[in-house]
Amino acid sequence: MEFLYWLADNFFGTPAILLGIIVLIGLLLQKKTASQVISGTFKAIIGFLIISAGSGIIVGALNVFEPMWKEVFNLEAEALSNFMGQDVFNAKFGSAVTLAMTLGFLINVLLARMTPFKYIYLTGHMMFWTTTIFAGVVVHTVGDKLSFWGLVTFLSIVMGLYWTIQPTLTQPFMRKITGNDNIALGHTSASVSLLAAIAGKYLGNKENDSEKIKLPKGLEFLRDSNVITALTMGILFLIGAIVVSLKTTPGAEELIGSTGGQDFIVYSIIQSFTFAGGIAVVLMGVRMFIGEIVPAFNGIATKLVPGAKPALDCPVVFPFAPNAVILGFVGAFVGAILWLVVLGNTVAYIFVPTMIVLFFHGATAGVFGNATGGVRGALIGGFITATVVAWGQYFMVRNLIASTVPDTAMWAADSDMFILGPIIRLLSGLFF
Repeated sequence: MEFLYWLADNFFGTPAILLGIIVLIGLLLQKKTASQVISGTFKAIIGFLIISAGSGIIVGALNVFEPMWKEVFNLEAEALSNFMGQDVFNAKFGSAVTLAMTLGFLINVLLARMTPFKYIYLTGHMMFWTTTIFAGVVVHTVGDKLSFWGLVTFLSIVMGLYWTIQPTLTQPFMRKITGNDNIALGHTSASVSLLAAIAGKYLGNKENDSEKIKLPKGLEFLRDSNVITALTMGILFLIGAIVVSLKTTPGAEELIGSTGGQDFIVYSIIQSFTFAGGIAVVLMGVRMFIGEIVPAFNGIATKLVPGAKPALDCPVVFPFAPNAVILGFVGAFVGAILWLVVLGNTVAYIFVPTMIVLFFHGATAGVFGNATGGVRGALIGGFITATVVAWGQYFMVRNLIASTVPDTAMWAADSDMFILGPIIRLLSGLFF
């Protein structure tokens, strides 16, 4: 019995090891070579551990960004406190998240085989983050009553249904965008994309297609998410640092004194690059382990569901309307700055306008909005994205995952998670 407890704690209770076991099994089932099995398993484990390291970097930068802007707006609201954070949450619930993600995918495959909804969700990093955020909602809602297998069962069913239904809902507009029925959208920008398409139909002008206009080549840097993250957060950190430096309040003096003698403005700019670097580290880890687990999933899916359509990451729509991509991001960026000011001055919340989310979701919504409403639809789609992300982040951080991973929601949670979060809380309250 002691051996079983040891096995549970050290293997099935350790997310990185459990993930490696899943990848190992998947590669063995596909009869990969010994070299491929060893490489894939090790890279999956290393990638998962890199995520925790990157999360720590991000939290460090957020611990500067949030109090800085609280001082800018003269807010007295308490900073984030008494929460687990991604590292602790992964250590405690990462195994449940990993198992739920795997079983949820198998449910998606089963539903694709047994129902008319022939879509296999293959955007692995979104599978991971969505399951993680929803797990955070459940843990915050249920608390000590939560059991390991109860969490796994609940998340598996929810994720399997979501990964099947989401591509189904967006497919009518995907056909309009791509001109065929070969691929589907498998991404958490689905909600804002649908809203953009609907808004574009009634508020836009389909005849004024975004692809009829020419954008300057000087805006090409907007396609690099690392650059726009560093640039945008750099501007926000710089503005905040200048305002704080000009103030003589106790809060401002405390912030300035926390730099260890370094000029506060220079220190703040470095923090903006640190934030962008932390996201880059996390994404590197995600790409590493997803690069191994998705092929294993894909191999299983194609054997079990012949004729299924792959639901893929949102960049698959970008080539069909590249101008709408930029317009969608512009609309999202303008909306983000607006909501940063509004949220700060109305509900005392410092919105973190993460460019990873705003770019990819705003761009996708822009393409969907353009399909029904042209240029105006693309811009509206971007603005809708910023609105959902800003207010969704505020509500989720304050109410849905305040005790679990609010730090992660500030940069890794996004449109569908914010829309579905309250529903997950309601269901988990009924299920447990």
